[in-house]
Amino acid sequence: MCHVWQHPTLPAEEVPIDFLAKLPAGFRRLVLTGGEPTLRADLEDIVDLVRPKTRHLEISTNGLLAAPLERIAARHPEVEISISIDGIGARNDTLRGEQDGYERKLATMQRLVAAGGRNIGLTTAIQDGNCDQLLDLYRLACRFGGEMAGCALHNGFLFHKADNEPANRVRTARAVQPLVYELLLSRHPRNWIRAYQHLGMMRKILGQPRRLPCPAGRDFLFVDPWGRVYACNIRPDLEIGDLASQTWKEIMAGSRAAEARTRVARCTHNCWLAGHARASLRGRRFPSLVRLQPLGWILANKLRAALGRPIDFDHAVDFRDVAHTPVAARRESGPGRDFHPVPQPKTEQPYGAFNNVMNK
Repeated sequence: MCHVWQHPTLPAEEVPIDFLAKLPAGFRRLVLTGGEPTLRADLEDIVDLVRPKTRHLEISTNGLLAAPLERIAARHPEVEISISIDGIGARNDTLRGEQDGYERKLATMQRLVAAGGRNIGLTTAIQDGNCDQLLDLYRLACRFGGEMAGCALHNGFLFHKADNEPANRVRTARAVQPLVYELLLSRHPRNWIRAYQHLGMMRKILGQPRRLPCPAGRDFLFVDPWGRVYACNIRPDLEIGDLASQTWKEIMAGSRAAEARTRVARCTHNCWLAGHARASLRGRRFPSLVRLQPLGWILANKLRAALGRPIDFDHAVDFRDVAHTPVAARRESGPGRDFHPVPQPKTEQPYGAFNNVMNK
């Protein structure tokens, strides 16, 4: 799924907090992710710095280090803390290679709620090994008052992976259907929007083109551990600037950013990560509103679900159009495997190995 943990950064080289101070105010959403953000000794200071700069702040974490998250939840109860859980019980531990990971994550979520956290949810990488547990995972998130953010397997430099493809695309995509229906039954409009995102994910799993244009470089960006800024977290050739030597305004107005946006318009990657999908659903002129195309599907099928009628998924997704999967189904994972992480210095520039990685 993700091998970024096998390539840890050197703490002395990681982006200092004064570089992050260059980020302007007015963001709609900021996500602190990794690797593992709780390994930053100054994570709480970073949260204090960036929280006023965004309407919504999310921390995406494996949830194994509860103490810093607990302090953040107590100080900033509105911050979304999303725990990576890829299965119920031993299924999570097997897929993620964690020892007692599931129970430790549940304990963390309980501590965060007790500390006052109001938005404690989970993130799941939907794949062959857990697609039969999606409803259980969604209901687990609901127990804690949060959301479940599902994502399909992707390749790219952020993940240090080139073989992330489902073995049985049709089975995995079909398994998302009950989750979409359950999301539409929710009382919360954000879950109705997430239902459409999962509809797009079904197409991604099957290997079909994305439903909406990619807004990378305009509506979302990625800052790597050293402060380099990219149009997206999939293609390493879309670097547009560096917070170490530039202001945010210089980066966004620079020629590299303009060139990256042009290349994004011609990009043939079939990406549909949660952040990508979320940005794609919003109109550029009125970013607080959902585009008309997805809005029509959401309203029509919310009504069908409310009336107890089935949703015609085969009308929205062509399950006959399935990409070939050229990789082995079994991946290296599971507790007890002998891995030796290799530190990744900034000067190494290892991302070039993923320039030709594709997402189908």
